[in-house]
Formats: sequence, C-alpha cells, structure tokens
Amino acid sequence: MGRLRIGMLLLALGLAWTAPVRAEAPVRVVATFSILGDLVRQIGGDRVAVTTLVGPNGDAHSFVPAPADAQAVAAARLVVVNGLGFEGWIDRLIKASGTKAAMVVASKGIAPIEEEDDGHSHNHDHAVDPHAWQNVANAKRYVANIRDGLASVDPAGNAAYQASAAAYLAKLDALDAEVRAALAGIPEARRRIVTTHDAFGYFSRAYGMRFLAPQGVSSQSEATARDVAAIIRQVRRDKIPAVFLENVSDPRLMQQIARESGAKAGGRVFSDALSEPGGPAPTYLEMMRHNVKEFAAALSG
Repeated sequence: MGRLRIGMLLLALGLAWTAPVRAEAPVRVVATFSILGDLVRQIGGDRVAVTTLVGPNGDAHSFVPAPADAQAVAAARLVVVNGLGFEGWIDRLIKASGTKAAMVVASKGIAPIEEEDDGHSHNHDHAVDPHAWQNVANAKRYVANIRDGLASVDPAGNAAYQASAAAYLAKLDALDAEVRAALAGIPEARRRIVTTHDAFGYFSRAYGMRFLAPQGVSSQSEATARDVAAIIRQVRRDKIPAVFLENVSDPRLMQQIARESGAKAGGRVFSDALSEPGGPAPTYLEMMRHNVKEFAAALSG
C-alpha cells in the first residue's frame, strides 16, 4: 500500500510539473497605434502579448518605422491596422519585415466619410477620413473584427475572445449613451469647436457637433496663413465658443487662433492617440469620456 501511495504521489507531482510546460505562449499581436493596442488587449486578455508601434501621444501620420518595428511585425502572428489610409507606412513595413502574420483591418465594414472640399487648401493626403473610432458605434465594429481575427489565429481561445468581446461591447453601448447624455445639455447654437486637424468627423456626424480644423484629416498637412486667417474670421463671425488642443499636435497654431479670434482655449483632447498610463486617457473608454467632459465644460455656458 505504501508503494502505491508513493507512486500516486509521484504521478501527481509529475502532472503538476508538466502542466505549466503545456501552457501555450501568448499570441503575439502587433497593433499599429495605441487605440488599437488597447482594443486588442481588452479582447485578448492574457492570451495575447501586444506590441504597439505608435505609442501614447504618438502621431501615426508622421510615424517612421525603425528596424525594431520590422522585427516585431516579423515575429507577430496577427497584425491589426486601422485601414482607410491612416497608416501610410504600413504596407512598406509589412513587406520589409517579410512577416507571415495574418492581418486584421479594424475598420472593415465601416462606411467611410469622404473628404469634403470646404474651400480651404488643406493639402489633404487621404481620400477618406480614417478616424472612424471617434464614433462609438464604429468602435463596436473594430471590436468584432479584432475578435474574429484573434480567433482565426488562436481557435482554442475562441470562447474567451467571444466572452471578452461581448462584455466590452456592452461597455461601448453604455459609453455611447453617456456621450449622448453629456452632449444633450449643450445648446445647439454652441455645439461648435475648432481642433487642430480634422479628426472628429465621425464624432460630428454621430453626436451632432460641428468641428472646424485648419489642417485636414492628416496632422501632416500644412495649414497655410490663408487657412488660419479664414478659420479666425469664421470663429469670430459664427461666435464659435472654444478652441481645443490635441495631444498629437503642436499647440502653437491653436494658441494663435484662440488669441486672435477671442475663442476660449479649451483643454487638451485626444484624437489619434491615447495618453500615457496614468494620464487622463489611457484607454479608449477613458479617452472618449475625457474628450466629452472637456467639450461639455467649454461649451455648456
């Protein structure tokens, strides 16, 4: 009997010893910028190891990949991109890396906003507005595409991804309701804002706000003196209440417009990137809440 007990004990110890060895390594995922990186982490949880190419407060429009970025892409099993022309450098990076990773275009299935010719010479370099995540309903599409992409490269995690996505989609529904409730208190005539570049077109259409920007949908486009003068005249004429700085843009342009137009300089808002951890907008949910809080504070009265 003693030998049997010893044998069973050794067997149990052997199983305990081998269990961690059988645990699968996390799925390596590369996300092109911080907002996508957050969404992948929300859905993937412990099953993924996420590398974000353009980090907090980084400008994906002006990003120049380094050799380490090519190495990260080469090692990935899944690469998640925004699409809609947002990452002008991604195709070259993927080709240079030689990666065999699967690709998820997070904006797939979203009807893009076409650029509008508003009479200003913004030197636009995109045919469409790529900032689709600024409408919470579109973020739900991002989540579904990311969920399906993760399941395609890690079928064993499908149930986990489905559960995480369902829970996060519920949070997005609640967020959408929060945004609408916060903006409902702003008088229609005051729902007008100037931001550095035209990153809030989807937000505008979804939530009934009007945004003006001296730069186009890319922060890399140069605003001419004529553009800036036209914006200042419009701010004065239409009595636009507030001018907001973006975390990815040089503040001097907005400071000039606020100074010369008399508009209130609102707080910093987050358009194309999250804040650093511990900042006001370290996740997508917190970014949207922060922006709406800043808009409401500047426009309500």
